[in-house]
Amino acid sequence: MVELLAKGKRVDGRSQDEMRALKIETRLIEKANGSAKVSLGNTQVIAGVKVATGTPFADTPDKGVLMVNAEVLPLASPYAEAGPPDENAIELARVVDRGVRESEMVDLSKLVLIAGKSVYTVFVDVNILNVDGNLFDATSYAVVSALRTAKIPKFEADGDKVTNTGKLMPLPVQKTPVSVTMARIGSVIVVDPTAEEEAVMDARITLTTDDDDNICAGQKGEPGTFTPAQVMEAAEKAIRKGRELRSVIKEASG
Repeated sequence: MVELLAKGKRVDGRSQDEMRALKIETRLIEKANGSAKVSLGNTQVIAGVKVATGTPFADTPDKGVLMVNAEVLPLASPYAEAGPPDENAIELARVVDRGVRESEMVDLSKLVLIAGKSVYTVFVDVNILNVDGNLFDATSYAVVSALRTAKIPKFEADGDKVTNTGKLMPLPVQKTPVSVTMARIGSVIVVDPTAEEEAVMDARITLTTDDDDNICAGQKGEPGTFTPAQVMEAAEKAIRKGRELRSVIKEASG
């Protein structure tokens, strides 16, 4: 595979900077406030949004709560097991959560009902349906698309009392973060690695950009390293691919 990549080719015929086919379907889960299913090549992920009210975090009394959870279903991979999320699922959720949070995709200041006491709590639950590489990006696209489609119950505060008006309102989405994951195999950096490529990669990096081409989150994985020049190369790829993918996500979840 390393020799093939050195010639500018990949096992599945893609170029080094080419993503697999991306399909986004939204509003699939009737009982969810927002939902999206993403197919990135053969990797399949579904995300659902559920909104309620709760207490804010002590260090952010003036902001709503947003949390991402992920689970790899046992049927998704021969290596997945039933039970609590393992360290890989926890890392996956944290990386995606960080990209959404640090990009300020959702204006959490608009999800406050009673400062310090009652806020909207937004939970995004992700199920991995099939694993064939690059769960980080597939999961991120599903979460972002689900949040963009979300219609949440409208609550009103009267003194210390919070009531559901019975009406719906859109989630206050202000940006569309895009995650781009790359693998270094030998001296070559490829976008959107398959499971086969991940099995032989030396290092992995995931970079999330916002609508203004700012890199707002990053995660490096695997024991190998990236040179400063390779990090710059990865950043340029993330920005360029992010622009392309953002248009696709917006169109699918508009």
